[in-house]
Amino acid sequence: MNAVDVNTAVDVILIGALAAVWLAAGLLADGMPTAASALHLRRRAGLLSALVGAGVVVFAAVPLVSGLVPGVSAAPTAALLPAVPALFVLTATVRRLGWVRRGAGAFSTAPRTPVPPALRAAAAHPLLAAPLQVTGLAALIGMPIAAGLVALPGGQATTTAGVAAIVIVLAVAVIGIRAALRHSRLAPLVLAPLDRDRDRTPAGAR
Repeated sequence: MNAVDVNTAVDVILIGALAAVWLAAGLLADGMPTAASALHLRRRAGLLSALVGAGVVVFAAVPLVSGLVPGVSAAPTAALLPAVPALFVLTATVRRLGWVRRGAGAFSTAPRTPVPPALRAAAAHPLLAAPLQVTGLAALIGMPIAAGLVALPGGQATTTAGVAAIVIVLAVAVIGIRAALRHSRLAPLVLAPLDRDRDRTPAGAR
């Protein structure tokens, strides 16, 4: 195996690991609103936090490992695609994940308590699952770059890049719309108990 093959193999392994971690995080985040109890939700939130941490470690490993392998590496370029949504994860998603984890932890004395509607809606918030899923998708799209399969000449490269950009935009739109619709279905359940309490309150009561 020559140096080029070694570089390609290392690049594919690095970006493959990056895609695997973030796709797993996206799938886990997608299932958080379906947790059967507060204990299950807390465990899922803890595991999701660990996956996000692992994803950050893999990001940091890409330039380090690439620098140790002689020759030109495509992994840093491929890692730029998921880097932008990953930054959004670290600035917005991690904070919301912390809220969900602390909210579920408040029921530690009664771990089998059903997940309250407000906490379930928070677990389904678009800013929690969508950025993770977009990061995983972007890392997956970076695989052909890492494998050297998109090195096409001239106009073909431009056409391929344009098609890839359209596919990415459409996929991100689908992920965002799906997450927003899911949250909108759960959000009214938060207000329903308040409306029922208001209806039961006597007209002259304060």
